[in-house]
Amino acid sequence: MWRIYALLTTAMLIWGFNLPLLKYLLIYVGPVTMTTFRILLAGITVFIILAAFKMLRLPTKNEWKYIIGGAMLNVVLHHYFLNMGLVRTTGTNAGLILGTGPVLTAISVALIMRNYPSKVQWLGFLVGLGGVSSVVLAGGGIGGLALGDSFIFISIAAQVLSFLVIAKAAKTLDPRIMTAYMMVVGSAVLLIISLIQEPGEIKAFATVPPMFWLGFAASAIIGTAVGHMLYNYAVGKVGPAKAAIFINFNTMFSLIGSALFLGEIITYRHLIGLALIIAGVILGSGAAEDLWKKRRAHKVEQIDKNVV
Repeated sequence: MWRIYALLTTAMLIWGFNLPLLKYLLIYVGPVTMTTFRILLAGITVFIILAAFKMLRLPTKNEWKYIIGGAMLNVVLHHYFLNMGLVRTTGTNAGLILGTGPVLTAISVALIMRNYPSKVQWLGFLVGLGGVSSVVLAGGGIGGLALGDSFIFISIAAQVLSFLVIAKAAKTLDPRIMTAYMMVVGSAVLLIISLIQEPGEIKAFATVPPMFWLGFAASAIIGTAVGHMLYNYAVGKVGPAKAAIFINFNTMFSLIGSALFLGEIITYRHLIGLALIIAGVILGSGAAEDLWKKRRAHKVEQIDKNVV
């Protein structure tokens, strides 16, 4: 279980550092066009990785339903509205809205899958949300609700629903294989949308600076391909609610990435937020309960030995 927690933390580190990189890429190419080709490259990368490990196989007819559903939610809707929102709202607002992901996931899992988190996990979700709020409020507060904010919320809601689809499909289909097919199918749909919404924007790739291509490759291969492979694999192992609590780390790593690459300042309020986020992840993921149960079992074992 701790190996899965480490994978989830790594995925959040990758996604967190990917956010300021995305902001940079959007300076040069339209959001839908840039996302289309970034995800297509990510999908090809995942196929190459799976082929190298001899893990590729064709999905069954029933599994294709999950792949198409996951592609529409996790790739098309999530990435479309995320990028459309990022060019219309502040990073502060986006960070707070994305931070509602774990709570939305827990509610969705409880309502749809009838898998209710424990009281300790609910506490972890709320503590983590408080930590995310503290971080983003330290960045200057929340502006009024705007179109960009609505887009970000739709983005995270679509991603939350996709986690349920991935968890359902994981019973027969490896989430890493599902990730590859979802990305290619999703990028094909996004290409059609980009040609309609941003006609001629593909030409912008011919005028970007060399540094753009380095960032584009890093975002696609590491930020999207590797990041989504790790996260979707973890969702299949521990379920959407436990995996989603780690999304709280995304905000903190985004802040660190912005400080390193964009020169933003980290304050004491950010550090308080980090402490709350870590506490929320430990409680919400079930790690705290696992440790408590192990210590309790160890004490009972020691008492039984002493009695004997």
